[in-house]
Amino acid sequence: METHIQSTGLIGKEVILPTIKIKYCLYARKSTESDEKQMLSIDSQVKEMLNIAERENLEIIDIRRESHSAKDSGQRPVFKELLEDIRRKRFNGILTWAPDRLSRNAGDLGSLVDLMDEKQLLEIRTYGQHFHNSPNEKFLLMILCSQAKLENDNKSINVKRGLKTRVEMGLWPSVAPTGYLNSKNVGEKGVIYTDKQRAPIIRKMFEKVAYEKWSGRKIYNWLKFDLNLKTASGNKNLTLSNVYMILQNHFYYGTYEYPKESGNWYRGKHEPLITKELFDQVQEQMKRSVIRVENKEFAFTKLMTCGLCGSGITPDEKFKKQKDGSVHRHVYYGCNGSKDRDCKGGYINEIDLIKQFEELMESINIDEIGIKEKIKNEVQRFKKFNQIVLNSKDKIEVRDIDIRNYCKYILRNGTDGEKRELLGCLRGKITLKEKRINLE
Repeated sequence: METHIQSTGLIGKEVILPTIKIKYCLYARKSTESDEKQMLSIDSQVKEMLNIAERENLEIIDIRRESHSAKDSGQRPVFKELLEDIRRKRFNGILTWAPDRLSRNAGDLGSLVDLMDEKQLLEIRTYGQHFHNSPNEKFLLMILCSQAKLENDNKSINVKRGLKTRVEMGLWPSVAPTGYLNSKNVGEKGVIYTDKQRAPIIRKMFEKVAYEKWSGRKIYNWLKFDLNLKTASGNKNLTLSNVYMILQNHFYYGTYEYPKESGNWYRGKHEPLITKELFDQVQEQMKRSVIRVENKEFAFTKLMTCGLCGSGITPDEKFKKQKDGSVHRHVYYGCNGSKDRDCKGGYINEIDLIKQFEELMESINIDEIGIKEKIKNEVQRFKKFNQIVLNSKDKIEVRDIDIRNYCKYILRNGTDGEKRELLGCLRGKITLKEKRINLE
């Protein structure tokens, strides 16, 4: 602790009052400004502020770097740690390039001002300004940070207005879908051109589904193995999910919705690759086909591999409408052909698959099931429920539970998550070969 002489206002008398030494944390955050002339990189900020610290003999305890935006409150992990370290009295000052590096939102700004009010944060020092716990300096700090927030808000409004103007003109405001290319001319923002290499292939995709009744999986294999089609942007093969997204994209016959799921539809200026009639035919055909639901969880997803070629085993679901109007759902599992598209592994119904898993429970050593401990916990929980809620004195012990039957019960009646948890505890690799499962 340092000391300094301060007059008390009494004639002829002076007293020694303590002054707390300020220990700084240097905080550098990447700017979001697009004008490179007005922005410093993180390393440049650190270098400039260290020069100031050396020149003015400031004690730097730590250096923190962060690339997260300061637009939203509480979303910067490094900044949150900085505030916590101030509360823990690790340091009591902040050295940063400019006020807007610290905050562009009211929440984080309020946290800084609160720390100053509590005298835990003694100074914020920037390249050209100092801010202490005084009304005027805190007010100036709030004005400068609020100005940065205002700029952010206005920028967001201007960007949205610009995008809305473009889509109303029929221009595309994002990365062009496969089959098209964004114009590289500065004066042609939103203009896209037909990709002469990929556009004919996209057109054939629709035609093969509509006229030749190809499935999405068959289209995927054709693109990957026969044509080796790569995307223009990332030079990667299309995934099965990409295939279905293309086949359901209205953009290819000339219209688009923006933003997605907004209900706002526009007629684009781009050249359509297909007709509306062809698009509708594809949608009807896809409704009648077995369509893989990519984002849906199934009971046995990613738990098995093909015993013939080593590819993954993936599910497909099919809905069949009955004469009485009811709809029956069927789930099938089979080789996805990622390693051998001509694999003859075939598909097995989930009902038959569950029966085989039940048979497997009879043949394996029960100690191999790591779920045994979970069963113990379930028994303990049930015993407590009986005693507390039902006031039952019946004693149920783990040894009374037939673990094999419990496993079969989970396979038949458990949730998808419980089935996955059960099979995930099996020690060994589960393979499906010629519609039979094995534990290797």
